[in-house]
Formats: sequence, C-alpha cells, structure tokens
Amino acid sequence: MTESTQMGDLTRSREVPASASSGYLMLGVMLVSLAAIVVGALGIESNQTLGLTLIIVGAIIFALVSPGFYMLQPNQAAAITLFGSYKGSDRSTGLRWVLPWMGKKKVSLRANNLISDKIKVNDLRGNPIEMAAQVVWRVTDTAQALFDVDDYKAFVMVQIEAAVRTIGSRYPYDDFTHQEITLRGNHDQVGAELRSELMERLAVAGISVDECGFTHLAYAQEIAGAMLRRQQAEAVVAARKTLVEGAVGMVEMALDMLSEKNVVELDDERRAAMVSNLMVVLCGERETQPVVNAGSLYQ
Repeated sequence: MTESTQMGDLTRSREVPASASSGYLMLGVMLVSLAAIVVGALGIESNQTLGLTLIIVGAIIFALVSPGFYMLQPNQAAAITLFGSYKGSDRSTGLRWVLPWMGKKKVSLRANNLISDKIKVNDLRGNPIEMAAQVVWRVTDTAQALFDVDDYKAFVMVQIEAAVRTIGSRYPYDDFTHQEITLRGNHDQVGAELRSELMERLAVAGISVDECGFTHLAYAQEIAGAMLRRQQAEAVVAARKTLVEGAVGMVEMALDMLSEKNVVELDDERRAAMVSNLMVVLCGERETQPVVNAGSLYQ
C-alpha cells in the first residue's frame, strides 16, 4: 500500500517494499507453456482437441507471464504501480517478476557526480563573484523522486544553483583583516553549510548529498583587476610593516648594546642621526653605499 504524509496542501510519498517475486520460478512456468505449445502443435494431427487445448492454454500462460519480467542490477530499484497507484519499490537484484498489469519504472540508486555551471553571485558586501560547485548526490527514496517532483534530475540542478546563490550571498569573498568567515578562506566550513542547505532543499525529492564543494571561486571580470591591485597593496603594506618592525627591533638592540658595553657615548642628536641611518640601511630597497669619515667624530 502507498504510504504518504500530508504537509499543508502537499502530499509527500514514502517508499515501501513492493510485493515482487523472483523471476526464475516464473521463467520455468513460461518455458513449460512454450513446451505445451510445441507439444500441442506436434500432436494436433493425432488428437486435435488435446492439441488445441495445449496450444491455447500455453499461449495464455505465456502471454500472462512474459510481460511481468524485469531485471535489476546492483544499486537499482523499480517502482511498481497499478493503474497509476504506487504499490511499492523493489530493490532486490536479479531477474524479478510482478503481475503483468503492473507498471515498472526503474530508478538508479548510484551516486551521481554533478558540476554546476559558473554563475555570478553578489557576496555579502555586494561584490560580484563567480561560483561553481561539485555535488555528489544519490536517490534514497524512489517514491519521492518519481512522484513528488516532475523531473528529479532537473530539480537537483535547479536546487544546486539556488543553494550556491544563497551561500554565496551569505558570506564575503575575502576579509583582509581575517576576522570574518569568508568564502575563500573557510572552504570546509562553507562547504559543510552548502551541503546542509542542499540536503534541506532536496529532501522533498528523496535525494541525499554525500559530498559537495566549490570548484570555481573568483571575482567577476569587471572587478577582478581592481581587487587584484587591492590584494597586492595589502601584501606590500603587510611586508613593509613586518620589515619596519624588524628594523626597529634591530636598531633598539644595537643602541642598547653600544650603551651597555660603553663603546661610544651618544647625545640625543647623534642618537637620532644614528637611528635614522640604521633605519635607512635596514629598510631601504637598494644596497647602501658606506661613507668613511676620516676626520674626528664631531667634525
């Protein structure tokens, strides 16, 4: 019998086992009917009544048995219907048989790998970005996949695009201060959220998501150049900051060691000059040219 749940105005189907049987026994019955037809045809001259009876009975049995066969491979199911009414799903592999007036529709239960097209999305800050996702999905409820959506494969593609747009607009593409969750910097977390979003959207079609992630993530072409220059500027500023911090530490260490070992006594003015010279040497991009003072220290 068909199982369903009522949710508002939508009736959701539920998969139940079908009352199908092994086809090997019925294959033997069909072979017996063929043998009866052959025997009746050969013996119709000697006993016309018996021959016609064997031919008619064998033909009827053959006509009733032969349409009920179907074959199921591993990870394949068949939804059984009776005049449009769902009667269950058969997941047993091999040669199977049902009554000939029952309909049979096969559904693959294997994993499907789908890579979506690149779509343009506005991230949390409104920047246009390009995104594409790779999703591994499979049918888990044949009744829902066949009877609750019109075309479950097309449904999967549409919902993947909708989920990618939702996740893409929920986070910024990048955060130069590294204080927010971003699409580029938090692949695992964002990918897990994309999977949860897809599982929720595809549950109505009896489909589960095994794995998903982004295969393409980049700024759109119209802003890619500006964002690249911004990233380069940020990298230069960060490098300069590190260089200056190191130089200040080295100058401080040099002055402390000079004072500690009484190598030279410097007043504030000459200390400032020495600091300036050391900073130029340490922070300059070109090699410095030393100047040798042959006179006294203060001339």
